[in-house]
Amino acid sequence: MTIKQSDFSMRPYKETDFPAIHQLNQKEGWTNLAAKQDETKSAWHHSQIAFVAERDGEVIACVRGLTDGSISLYICELLVDEKERGKGIGQALLAYVHKLYPKTRMELLASTTSQTFYEKQKFRPFYGFRKTLEELESPVDSNEA
Repeated sequence: MTIKQSDFSMRPYKETDFPAIHQLNQKEGWTNLAAKQDETKSAWHHSQIAFVAERDGEVIACVRGLTDGSISLYICELLVDEKERGKGIGQALLAYVHKLYPKTRMELLASTTSQTFYEKQKFRPFYGFRKTLEELESPVDSNEA
C-alpha cells in the first residue's frame, strides 16, 4: 500500500530499495551501517517496520524499526536525504508508523545532530545504555567491579 502525501509518497520497503538506503547511510556518515552492508540489508529484510518515502521513483527517506505491537515500538533508523530535510518527511514517516501501532510508545536514539528534530516532535529524553557482544565478552576493568 502506498500513502500519497503532498509531494511524496510512503510505502513499504522493497529489496530493490536497499541500494538507495545504503547510499543514504553513506552520505549521512553512518559508517557502521555502510560497512556492514550485508548485515544492514538483512536487518531491513527482518524488520516489522520498514518503509521508504519517495518522490518520482527516488527514495528520499526511510524508517526501520521493531515492535511487539503492544507496548514498545523502537525506531532503529530514520534517515531523510539532507536536501529533503525540513519538509515534514521524517515527521510523516514517524506518524504513519506510530498509527500502525497506536498502543505503543515510540522509542529511539538520537544523535547530537538530530536531537532538535526529535525535541520539536515532542519526544522526551530518556536514559539508556548500549553494548556490543564484543564489549560484553571483554574483561571488566578491576576499577569498575
